[in-house]
Amino acid sequence: MKPIDILKKIKKNILSPVNEVRAKDVADDLDKLGRIYGTDKTGTHNYTTHYKLHFERFRDKAVNLLEIGVGGYEKPFSGGKSLRMWKKYFPSGNIFSIDIYDKSALQEERIKIFRGSQVDKEFLNRVCDEIGGIDIIIDDGSHINEHVTESFKILFPKLKEGGIYVIEDTNTSYWPEYGGDSNDLDNPATSMNFFKKLTDSLNHKEFLIPRYKPTYYDENIVSIHFYHDIIFIYKGRNEEKSNIPKKVQKGISG
Repeated sequence: MKPIDILKKIKKNILSPVNEVRAKDVADDLDKLGRIYGTDKTGTHNYTTHYKLHFERFRDKAVNLLEIGVGGYEKPFSGGKSLRMWKKYFPSGNIFSIDIYDKSALQEERIKIFRGSQVDKEFLNRVCDEIGGIDIIIDDGSHINEHVTESFKILFPKLKEGGIYVIEDTNTSYWPEYGGDSNDLDNPATSMNFFKKLTDSLNHKEFLIPRYKPTYYDENIVSIHFYHDIIFIYKGRNEEKSNIPKKVQKGISG
């Protein structure tokens, strides 16, 4: 083990009990928890404000949360800050994560980390099978546009009905080095355009298309919430009836 890794391990062992004491009386405040555990989901970003709004109903439930990306890159004792925040915020929850680097040293009670790629379908299927039902999925992985959309295609069907899928750092949708595009804002290859396109799924019953066959997303997305650099997608049965007038409906079916 490298000297720097030994120091990081010592630091983690010292800070962990200190942070637990500091977090004891603020366990329901994600902004404060984020600062205590040092995650960039608060401060650098304003994500915890949105997480509080969307995750509050899950707080006292035995949720299974899967986060893509542990942080710390190749350093085995770096990262895991948000995982510890989630563990504190969801006292009855189980926290899972995946990363392309070996982060097993950061595992602890109620935090399990798998090593593998966020676009490896077989690996993701194995992870989901081991976890069982997943209530929350957060993509804080590579932020490469192609990876973001591919992970969603694989994992969203694995999410439980009533669950939430979150995509962080959508700013990379505009950065070429991540496969983004600031010049052509209609570029279909960007993650933002992929998810913006899904907003039409919410209203698929209003399409004036004869014999239209709903997609999986049409039938299983009930709301999408866009904020600065982050998206929340709610899974559920999209069964609201159409508002198309009956005479128009007859014209379509005919």
